[in-house]
Amino acid sequence: MKPSYDLTIIGGGSAGYAAARTAIALGIKVAVIDGAQELGGLCILRGCMPTKALLESSRRWYEIRHAKQFGLQAKAIRPDLSAIMRRKKGLIDDFASYRQKQLLSGQFKLYRAQARFLSPNELQLESGKKTEVISSKTVLLATGSQIQILPLEGLESTGYLTSDSALDIKRLPKSITVLGGGAIALEFAQFFANLGTKVTVIQRSSHLIRDFDSDLSGALRQALESQGVQIYTETELIRFERLRGTQGKKRTYFKYKGKIKRIDSEEIFYGLGRISQIAGLHLEAAKVKVNQGKLLVNSRMQTSQKHIFAAGDVTSLYEVVHIAIQQGEIAAQNAVSLLKGSPLSAHFEDRLKTTVIFTHPEVAQVGLNEAELQRARIPYKMAQYPFSDHGKSMIQGERFGFMKLLCDPQSGKILGGSIVGPHASELIHEIIAVMYFKGTALDIARIPHYHPTLSEMITYPAEELAGI
Repeated sequence: MKPSYDLTIIGGGSAGYAAARTAIALGIKVAVIDGAQELGGLCILRGCMPTKALLESSRRWYEIRHAKQFGLQAKAIRPDLSAIMRRKKGLIDDFASYRQKQLLSGQFKLYRAQARFLSPNELQLESGKKTEVISSKTVLLATGSQIQILPLEGLESTGYLTSDSALDIKRLPKSITVLGGGAIALEFAQFFANLGTKVTVIQRSSHLIRDFDSDLSGALRQALESQGVQIYTETELIRFERLRGTQGKKRTYFKYKGKIKRIDSEEIFYGLGRISQIAGLHLEAAKVKVNQGKLLVNSRMQTSQKHIFAAGDVTSLYEVVHIAIQQGEIAAQNAVSLLKGSPLSAHFEDRLKTTVIFTHPEVAQVGLNEAELQRARIPYKMAQYPFSDHGKSMIQGERFGFMKLLCDPQSGKILGGSIVGPHASELIHEIIAVMYFKGTALDIARIPHYHPTLSEMITYPAEELAGI
């Protein structure tokens, strides 16, 4: 008799584990299937944590090289890439070990196998030469995403780094061409630039970080260019080739302002996005609808097959860990409700959707931005204040960027906020907290803030919006 479960979760990353933990607490029988070579999920193994470890090292080196502005002299020091990578590996091993203990805790059945649907309620599991079939009343897809490699002429034969392979490089290239202007591309661009690599960024759209307002993009671009990064926007990639007699240099041809340009570099970094990791699942056997490689899900995290849910990066909604966890919890709660014949009450809303880019300066936004408000024809008021005019940021030598608040013109309710500048990833949480409680610009203005701090700066645009 084949094993049967109330909920089977495919994927043991952030969304998958959050769903398993939630479902177990609600008293149902759970299985988790993860066929990855190493347990832990994208965030821990190849995403958030390792990239931030590398960025922290490169950022420290940048600060050392610019210590003179603070009256400090640093001599006869150099970055040690192998030591940077060892530190990153040690941290990630610790993080992964903790997640592995959670997955191996025995609270649920863990299958180390690849899964594919045989029918809407049956899954075939393959591990080496072993094959097994299980059934499940509900299923959660939490398989994450994978790098999307576009069919660009000559790219494969020329060779390139990705956000996976760049995590284990043995030598810093003297020059690198970064394809893309999103979070992943720019974080790696800055990692290399901080350590002395000559970096060129080629972005297809009209501005960097295209999902952010153009004023944030402009401030970030100004900062990156001041750090020596060369940036081209509104481009079209043409082809790539490896040059002979140049110690393996790689050439990128692209169209810029109506002309064909070329950039030669030791390495190319591919950062042109990711797609849902659904290949091999045989979703057609489960009768789950897919549109242009994307799963269709509703606010209750159900796919077109109502007992099959999806959460995390595989949904292509937001590739952010805290949202993946939230979606996993919602999916598990609704799976339990479905099993009990109860209404599905848990649902995902993106009112507090938050995105952070860990460049220097950092970029963060929550809620709606100006472009989204304009597209939706929602009236709003905007106010912002620059870091270049604030005492604490000037003391810290941080002069790029600003804080921006958006509110309803009648009630003053905060609709969104953006920060480009020092510690934006931390400062954004003050806006998130106020928005969580549906607060107003006047609320922010009235909250006491210590001086001198970066946090107090948010009161300036709040006061302007509140008219005080």
